[in-house]
Amino acid sequence: MATGMPDGNFLLTVFQQVDKDRSGAIDARELQSALSNGNFTPFNPETIKLMIGMFDKKGSGTINFDEFGAVWKYVTDWQQCFRSFDRDGSGNISKDELKTAITTFGYRFSEKFYDVLMQRFDRTGRGGVYFDDFIQCCIVLHTLTQAFSQYDQDRDGVITISYEQFLHMVFSIRT
Repeated sequence: MATGMPDGNFLLTVFQQVDKDRSGAIDARELQSALSNGNFTPFNPETIKLMIGMFDKKGSGTINFDEFGAVWKYVTDWQQCFRSFDRDGSGNISKDELKTAITTFGYRFSEKFYDVLMQRFDRTGRGGVYFDDFIQCCIVLHTLTQAFSQYDQDRDGVITISYEQFLHMVFSIRT
């Protein structure tokens, strides 16, 4: 995927190439074929699902051309962000690089929690989070933070909720 926003003709060509059934909308499988994470492997299906959920205005499980353009821009912006934190140019984010990124975004977590993030988002188990998994990590953190903040009225980072409220909070998150 090239950096910067390509012209509309390029995006239309890509959209038409992946819209295999010519429905005017693309599903998760089709979107996955349009995106590259930079290591010659397909985008993580969970990340694709999250992005479709974010940009699918009708709730159909597909995105139209305009929504595809927004997804493309979103992924391109994340690609620039990812590259800025991939200090060694390895194509993945190490635990230290992830910690730097997450801290830059305003989060403050314990070292132990960064181990949890690495365990969850390092799919290969090699000590690195790839681009598509980095996007997923950031989306999940943001979404959970928004859900948490609805209960954190005094903004002290502590909430008291029932188990059912917790389940409601977690299961209400659109993924």
